[in-house]
Amino acid sequence: MAYEFLTFDVADRIATITVNRPDKLNALNDATILELGRAIDEARSRDDVAGVILTGAGRAFVAGADISQLASQTPVSARERARRGQAIFRRFESSPKPTVAAVNGFALGGGCELAMACHVRIASEQAKFGQPETKLGTVPGYGGTQRLPRLVGKGRALQLLLTGEMIDAAEAYRIGLVNRIVPAGELLGAARTMLAQILANGPLALALCIEAVDRGLEMSLDEGLTLEASNFGLSAATQDMAEGTRAFLEKRPPAFAGK
Repeated sequence: MAYEFLTFDVADRIATITVNRPDKLNALNDATILELGRAIDEARSRDDVAGVILTGAGRAFVAGADISQLASQTPVSARERARRGQAIFRRFESSPKPTVAAVNGFALGGGCELAMACHVRIASEQAKFGQPETKLGTVPGYGGTQRLPRLVGKGRALQLLLTGEMIDAAEAYRIGLVNRIVPAGELLGAARTMLAQILANGPLALALCIEAVDRGLEMSLDEGLTLEASNFGLSAATQDMAEGTRAFLEKRPPAFAGK
């Protein structure tokens, strides 16, 4: 599948999706958003892909939306643009295959929102994060007001949203926005290492864990526990659980088949 604003590479069961508009700091125009949707759909559907790394070309991860497009939008087109982007970002978040954001530089506005839609975030020491939409007289449209408080808490989220301030990787790690910080030259290697560690586990179990956390956050505790018990029961019917428990008892690495 051909892309104009992204690159899509597969190696060792990992798809690396790179937003590739470095001259625009990888700003998200409408065409790039649509290509992100195609790319995550391709990754989710391909049998040779088990996990996804998302990163940016040049010195930015994604430095925000394309302001030239936002400047001319109407109330109707603005809502439609937000809902379209939200649906695409949601496909990263709900993917049964793990998604890792390798944040190499500026992750502002839509870029921060895109990183938050991934399951895990690894940042280079040079990464910067922020939701500066209020500085433009608008609000986040791709999930920033919803995912940020879920990750860092209401108070810190409101501080970042209302001030529009930009924070560095160390502060992002301190408040729980990112999972790990690494030197810039080690970013993609660290992302691949973490994803390889994840992919050594049972693929059906990974998908069930992702589903339980994703759906469970919208449920009461009792409902979430019911979902967890159901997924625990589903896993008991899989060949992977039989293989995993047998391998543990036999003191050998498991050979999961995703069945």
